[in-house]
Amino acid sequence: MSLDLSIVVPLFNEEESVRPLYAAIVAGVAPLGVSFEIVLVDDGSRDGTVRIADEIARADPRVCLVRFRRNYGQTPAMAAGIAEARGEIIVTMDGDLQNDPADIGQLLAKIDEGNDIVVGWRHNRQDKLWTRKVPSRIANALIARVTGVPIRDNGCSLKAYRASLIKSIPLYSEMHRFIPAMASIAGPRIAEIRVRHHARAFGHSKYGLSRIYKVLLDLMVIKTVASFTARPMLWFAMLSLPMLAIAAATLGWSLVNFAATGKISLSIAGTGVIFFTSTVMLLAAGALGELIYELGDVREHQFSGLTQRLLLASGRRQ
Repeated sequence: MSLDLSIVVPLFNEEESVRPLYAAIVAGVAPLGVSFEIVLVDDGSRDGTVRIADEIARADPRVCLVRFRRNYGQTPAMAAGIAEARGEIIVTMDGDLQNDPADIGQLLAKIDEGNDIVVGWRHNRQDKLWTRKVPSRIANALIARVTGVPIRDNGCSLKAYRASLIKSIPLYSEMHRFIPAMASIAGPRIAEIRVRHHARAFGHSKYGLSRIYKVLLDLMVIKTVASFTARPMLWFAMLSLPMLAIAAATLGWSLVNFAATGKISLSIAGTGVIFFTSTVMLLAAGALGELIYELGDVREHQFSGLTQRLLLASGRRQ
């Protein structure tokens, strides 16, 4: 059965937060007059989180519990919750009570205005300055610069999505913070609103400076996907330029040396041949990528045209 709203909450060692979190979500969403469910995803907790979440799920049919056998990370947990969600709108949030469920109404109002993604912005963030706030600001500025999607607070988990959009976006590694950038390929309408942020009341933070390198690697992947999905030949050509330069330099030197001395250095000439062959292979891979992309585009248009003809024939065109 389809629902209006699904709230997806990854949990990891949050036994003290689960019951207050559940109560806060119900108190924040019930007055909105929408049908909803709460999808709790336990990411391999080693404390009493699963037991408490299971008790809540048994007592309230609106609560669904998804369990991981071990800790996989926030993004896989969020992806599992999104896959399980049945709501037309999906809201994600952290399980540590730092996000405020009372802000969900604002997110839904922005979705109703025609937006596809609504991103929360922790304008008065209650975190440590040098270990959390400063790295976050630098990362957000870098992400906005590289992806071209000007989001102030990519790290805020409190976001709302149309299910038809978010369910088609693959999530892995630390990609949950890059969803707006990944979705930008499809041209969605993205809005950003101020949301409340509370200091952590229970437990300790699961984030630290150690995640920076993962964010940087994922950012490189996002930039590649967003920039070169429709232009694989350009991407492979750019990759081949350094190899072509090395091949030209080594083969050119070998020819000049042969003309001057009558001798040829097999090691240098062989290096040039290897790099030149690698250049040709990269360009061929780019050409193959262009062919695959074009064929996929043609088939998509053919399928769309066939669907329209079938709808016309049945008199149900919309």
